[in-house]
Amino acid sequence: MNIYDDIRKGERGAWVSIAAYLILSAFKLVSGYLFASSALVADGFNNVTDIIASLAVLVGLRISRKPPDSDHAYGHFRAETVAALLTSFIMAMVGIQVLVDAARSLFSGIEAKPDLWAAGIAAVCAVCMYGVYLYNRNLAKKINSQALMAAAKDNFSDAIVSVGAAIGIVGAQFGLPWLDVVAAFAVGLLICKTAWDIFRDSTYRLTDGFDEEELKDLRSAIGSTPGVEGIKDVKARVHGNHVLVDVVIEVDPRLSIIEGHRISDEIEERLTDMHNIMNVHVHVEPKDMDILEPGVHGLAIKK
Repeated sequence: MNIYDDIRKGERGAWVSIAAYLILSAFKLVSGYLFASSALVADGFNNVTDIIASLAVLVGLRISRKPPDSDHAYGHFRAETVAALLTSFIMAMVGIQVLVDAARSLFSGIEAKPDLWAAGIAAVCAVCMYGVYLYNRNLAKKINSQALMAAAKDNFSDAIVSVGAAIGIVGAQFGLPWLDVVAAFAVGLLICKTAWDIFRDSTYRLTDGFDEEELKDLRSAIGSTPGVEGIKDVKARVHGNHVLVDVVIEVDPRLSIIEGHRISDEIEERLTDMHNIMNVHVHVEPKDMDILEPGVHGLAIKK
């Protein structure tokens, strides 16, 4: 598997999302104003924020494709995480604005009844966005891209938002015009929640957070490697969409340097194959030094 080729493939998904959001956001905003639908307008603004998010993912993927250099020894894979963090702030600002506008409409006493055509437009847009979701989901699975899978989930949430907008518009036709505004308020909340989720995940990754359950799986795989008699420490961090692992193992002090090196290689291969880890650093230490005869210690622990 070529990491950089997969990143290049992931860019296609980002372009598909950008094109879809450009068309659908313009369509929703124009139709929302023409047919007096607050929910459809809010849905359109939601898609505008998604354009920014998709552009950030695209730029991040482009930078991630840059090879390692003198001051980025592990490559530039974290660029997309930084871009996602910036995007979360932009999305939060737009989400708050949608909430403010919805609240102003709700308490202004103006209850404009949206045209039923707005519901049909929202439904058609939901179907289109669901198609984009399926494309990005399948591509993300194929190239094992967490960033593109997150984008696909965002596509799915946008499809659900459009369905909610359609429901609110239809409900307004039955003497409940305020329901359309409430639907717009729900869209604003969803934008803010998505922004928070992106912010939380990005900061977690940038501060080297790592799932404890996955760390247990790594420890189990290392401990079952022949020749490993103990594990002193295991650390892992996410670098973009890839994982870097540092491990300190204990082996029989009577083993030769070549045997210790073989065990390290086997750990690296096992973790890379089982857990798709990009880089593994193994530090080997002797166990139970007291079992060695006097005068042998120096040779046994030499690395």
